[in-house]
Order: sequence, then structure tokens, then C-alpha cells
Amino acid sequence: MMEQYGVLVISHGSRDEEWVRLVTDAVEQMELSRSLPVECSFLELVEGRLIQDGIDRLEAAGVTHIIVVPLFVSSGSTHIDEISWALGVKDTPILETDLERFRIQGKVTFCSPLDDDPIAADILYEKIKPLSERPEREIVMLVGHGSNEDGFHQAWLRGMESLAAQVKRLGGFAESDVSMLLPDQLGQKVREWNTRQPDYQVIVAPLFLSEGYFTNRVVPQRLDGCVYRYNGKAMLPHPNIVNWLEKQVHKALGEKTG
Repeated sequence: MMEQYGVLVISHGSRDEEWVRLVTDAVEQMELSRSLPVECSFLELVEGRLIQDGIDRLEAAGVTHIIVVPLFVSSGSTHIDEISWALGVKDTPILETDLERFRIQGKVTFCSPLDDDPIAADILYEKIKPLSERPEREIVMLVGHGSNEDGFHQAWLRGMESLAAQVKRLGGFAESDVSMLLPDQLGQKVREWNTRQPDYQVIVAPLFLSEGYFTNRVVPQRLDGCVYRYNGKAMLPHPNIVNWLEKQVHKALGEKTG
């Protein structure tokens, strides 16, 4: 019997309806939804659209092989670890989790998060480009949620440093740097650049999927007393998120059918 493929896009979830809408809109714009069943699901906070709900709907539609696309910005997210375990992709989670194994009858292919995909770098640059006036005298500071957990912190760092270097090349910036909210690095790093290069402008680029509490409140609070430019623009909305989602699915289909 031929496998019937379907797609499950998983994001974190939020109580903010606009946050959820932006993710949903990106998933609904995927052209491949015309040929494959596609579900948009959330780890938490969105009742009726949680991961098990998405799995159940796909299997009810006859799907026997689910391609899971985690719409998260970094492999360093502890949620990637627990979700992949709960889906049966790995035998043991690295950290303890409140999740239980999901009910899945068929096969699962688990794709990668955004990490340092060039598509992500393009989006980040486009979002901060209006802030740039003299890139040869500007420093781009990429800030992400980050993690204090060993191993996860390093995964965040690797992806962010690669992304920051790509954004630096795209914009012709003088320097690039990265910082995390966990551990608390942002204010100190920006103040260091303010002291080291007082004639240069620091442009802060938020590595967050959608605007909300972290981009609107936490980042500005951490930057209190610093000299910087910041517009709080997260990655969504952007058509290239849709392109990235489809790229992940096509890659998974190619690997399974090639």
C-alpha cells in the first residue's frame, strides 16, 4: 500500500490571538496544501489545535506518514528535544518533560527548525534594513531567547553566530555579534560596544518568530541605558517563512521518495 503523506507544522503557541494568527496565515499560504493535507498545531495554549489534535486530523484524513516541520527559530530550544521525543523520533529526552508520548499510528519524519538557514538571514536583514544609514559604521546585534541548559546553549550560539555573520555580509555592516535573554547578555554586550566603538551605531535584530512579550517588553527593558536602534520587528509576517516551510517539506519528500 502506498504511503499517504501529510504535513504537521508545530509552533509554540501563545495566548495572543495575533501571534497565533500570523503563524496560521503562514501555514495556510503553503501551496503544497493543495496536494497534501496540512495541519497547523501548537505545543500549548491554543485549545483544539494542539499537537495531538493535528495528528488526529491528519490520520482521520488517511495520512500514514507525517512530515513534521517545527516552526521554531533554533535547534537549541528545549521544546525541540521534548517534542521529538514525544513524537517517537528519539528514544529519550535530554531533559525531563511534562509531555507524554503522542498517539501516532503511522510514520514520522522530523525536519529541522530555522537555525541558520539563509532564508532566515534574508528575513532578519530585511526587517532591520530600514534602521541602517551607514552600515560601514554599524554593528548588528542579534538577540534570541537562548537557554541556560548545557548543550542547548551551545546549539543556540552556533546557529545565531552563523546567522549574524550572514546578516553582516548582506548589509555590509562593520561588525556582528549575538546575545541571549537566557543567560542575560543583551544589555552588557550592547554597552560594551557603546564603549568600544562610541562612534558606531548598534542595530539590535530580534530573532523571534512573532512579535509579543519578548520583543515588545523584555528586549527594551534589557536595553535600558544603552545606545541602540531597534524596531522590534520579528520574523513574521514574511512570505519567506512560507517558502521555508515548503522547502522543508520538499526536502523531506525527496529524501523519502528519492
